[in-house]
Amino acid sequence: MKEVKYTIIDPVGFHARPAGAVAKALKAFDAKVTVFKGEKSADMTKLLKVMGLGIKQGDEITVQIDGAAEAECAAALDAFMKENNLI
Repeated sequence: MKEVKYTIIDPVGFHARPAGAVAKALKAFDAKVTVFKGEKSADMTKLLKVMGLGIKQGDEITVQIDGAAEAECAAALDAFMKENNLI
């Protein structure tokens, strides 16, 4: 299992457009991806669940990736977060 931490820098937080795009992209990997914000967590491939976390600018999130393609999935997620100026 891989675990990464991110601090969101986007002024509007982790909003619907990037959350939807990352959910769609992560479905291509053979891995379970869970995002944690404080005590709450959500499957990162489920847009409405992720939006329910209310991730705002300055929030620290932890993402756990578990599965056969966890290394590739983690690399893709990291690239996506950087390319979209979320972190």
